[in-house]
Amino acid sequence: MTARRNTWQREAVRAALEGTEGFVSAQALHAALQESGSTVGLATVYRALADLADAGDADALQSEGESLYRACSPGHHHHLICRVCGRTVEIEADPVEAWAREVAARHGFRDPQHIVDVFGVCAECAARD
Repeated sequence: MTARRNTWQREAVRAALEGTEGFVSAQALHAALQESGSTVGLATVYRALADLADAGDADALQSEGESLYRACSPGHHHHLICRVCGRTVEIEADPVEAWAREVAARHGFRDPQHIVDVFGVCAECAARD
């Protein structure tokens, strides 16, 4: 991956993402930027979010064919995500880490990488049903 310049547009996208709770689409983030008076274009928002995810500064997941992003804490981690409200909790998954290493080694693979997102319904949303 080649390093990208930090432009004011990229920093505006980063700041907007950091100011958003939970996961957000590029279009929703672009709309929020526009509402705040920013002139950052939608294509720039898509590129900046992809770059942030590639650099490990944002989490990305697919939901109904659309990429969603959120500001991310550094380091490898996993998520528990509410299917109703989008609430996200970072979780430890040591058994998953061990399983990934074991499966990779059994098949002659090295340096396994993986993404684990667990979807469910949070207690607050379940209580409303």
